[in-house]
Amino acid sequence: MYAERRRKVLNKISGAAAIFCAPSEAIRNHDVHHDFRQDSDLYYLTGFEEPSTVLVLLATGDQLRSVLFLRERDVEREIWDGVRLGLDGALESLGIDEVYPIDSLGKQLPALLVGAEKVFYDLARHDREENDRMVLDAVMTAKRTRRRDNIVPTGIEDASPIIHELRIFKSDAEVQVMREAAQLTAIGHRRAMEVTTPGIREYQIEAAMEYEWRVRGSARNAYPSIVGSGPNTCVLHYRAGDRAMHAGELVLVDAGCEKSYYASDVTRTWPVSGTFTEEQGQIYRLVLKAQKACINTCRVGATVNSIHQVAVEVLVEGLIELGLLEGNADELIADESYKRFYMHQTSHWIGMDVHDVGRYTTSEGLPRPFEAGMVLTVEPGIYISPSDTEVPAPYRGIGIRIEDDILVTNDEPDNLSIDVPKELEEIEEIVGSRRLDL
Repeated sequence: MYAERRRKVLNKISGAAAIFCAPSEAIRNHDVHHDFRQDSDLYYLTGFEEPSTVLVLLATGDQLRSVLFLRERDVEREIWDGVRLGLDGALESLGIDEVYPIDSLGKQLPALLVGAEKVFYDLARHDREENDRMVLDAVMTAKRTRRRDNIVPTGIEDASPIIHELRIFKSDAEVQVMREAAQLTAIGHRRAMEVTTPGIREYQIEAAMEYEWRVRGSARNAYPSIVGSGPNTCVLHYRAGDRAMHAGELVLVDAGCEKSYYASDVTRTWPVSGTFTEEQGQIYRLVLKAQKACINTCRVGATVNSIHQVAVEVLVEGLIELGLLEGNADELIADESYKRFYMHQTSHWIGMDVHDVGRYTTSEGLPRPFEAGMVLTVEPGIYISPSDTEVPAPYRGIGIRIEDDILVTNDEPDNLSIDVPKELEEIEEIVGSRRLDL
């Protein structure tokens, strides 16, 4: 799989070289590091998770080559940090043509670039200035050593358009992993619903949910969990805090786990006491109606823009019916009055990154039509500020978002996260049905 991906990139860079670097290990505090996660592009091409790694793809001369620079085996360091794959292990297990110690990269890279007409490399990625300097120095050194009959790079070009165009289309194997990630996410969301009762705190919901993911094999979250209760449901990127939840409030949970480097991204909103108030139920049904209409639109030929337009139209019509917006629907959409209650977009790509790579527009600048194999989120919402005195008091502080991960196919849209409960009656039956063990 990884060799085939490298081959596809090599076929697209004829006469050139491409360089992909691991991110640096980030310091959390003092001498403690954050957990390391490999760069998605580098993992996509190698399946290799160690830091201090650089992949060089060479489509020069008569051969297509993949060259990997990585850490050597070091018994003393492995006592502290764990076993490294090492040079021999990389040759055996990764299908790489050549491997060298990472410490030799600076010396070897200029020679590798001789014969390349240009270099594909993403400058200013991961804030690793040393990588940028290394690549720039290698290009300049290659130029200085140029002989009459040598080809040397004339410049550096962004590698993203090449590899990201491959990543936007998910294979059957990738879809299966994403489906499994969504199934794990469903277990966590369901558990979070089950243990929700008045008095529970946001971080306890988060912990109950994420526990289910960890014990079932998810290495990490796809992104920091959003768990907002009461007025915090109206804060779009609120991080789970220690606020205690109260009867009559809602809790909004936007959270997903990662499995084998593929993300899920799901949002659900439910009543803390297990029953929606009349006003909460009205807003919930409206958002769910919009989401279902959007999902049904996720077909070949549609666009992210057209999905968003469907969401806006359904939400505006519903808000008018509820008396929360006044006026003509077309005019309210044209002047964007609805953004008072719905201020974000409806969809984004999802894959190895939760906000995944890939263009949203064509080369002509038009919205990009969906094709089979693309996966996107659908996440309409309504957020009524607690301080909005222009709406009736029972609606204030209601924040509701419903989000699923949708695969575009040649037939019906495929909801990868369909196992996460979202029908109002089902949610009310689940919430509070299980005690949180402390």
